[in-house]
Amino acid sequence: MPGDPFKQRFVLDTSMFLTDEIRDDDESLQEALLDLLDLIAEARLRLGISCYVPPTIHDELTTMLADRDVDDEVFSKLNTWVIRKHPDRYEVSIPANVVYRFVDEMSDRVDRGLRVAEDAVRRAESASDEPIEDHEHMTDADQIVSDLRDKYRSALRRGVLDSREDFDLLVLGRELDAGVVTEDRGIIAWTEDFGLRYLRGREFPDLLREYLRAVEEIDEADRN
Repeated sequence: MPGDPFKQRFVLDTSMFLTDEIRDDDESLQEALLDLLDLIAEARLRLGISCYVPPTIHDELTTMLADRDVDDEVFSKLNTWVIRKHPDRYEVSIPANVVYRFVDEMSDRVDRGLRVAEDAVRRAESASDEPIEDHEHMTDADQIVSDLRDKYRSALRRGVLDSREDFDLLVLGRELDAGVVTEDRGIIAWTEDFGLRYLRGREFPDLLREYLRAVEEIDEADRN
């Protein structure tokens, strides 16, 4: 079968569905998702390419899409062409070095978070309770708290596995020997330790189009 050389598995992250990078100019999220899901369907039927999501990712994604008021057609195509599968957390082995690196990194991030908090406390000591200029409902203390939240989140969460969804994605990718498709830099950073290939979400539609174009050329050559 001509499509056999292209047969692959991919595990899809929430971020690839929501990134603006998969949209053409003036294309709505609804239109972009329908185009993407049609591509996934055609790749499944013609090339045997399978796309998966863990149930945790599926729940996260459908909640976000519902908040964005996409039509039922998107959910119908998503549930038809993207396979939901629980990762086998009991059978998939994770190298001890991955766990070691995670513990080491989290220890470092806790220290960084502590330094961010200490800096905020020092700033708060001299803060005023008067509203700041151009923000009559925000005081200096409110601004410090807001800054603390942003910096603390960056210090502890950015670039690290910080959710069950991220972990499930990587474990399922390892179980299926599948490519991980994501726009999340934290997940990308961990694909190397998990021994996984990855693809940026913005590149995935073009990859499917190129596979489909190539198989059309093979079919055309066979007919001639």
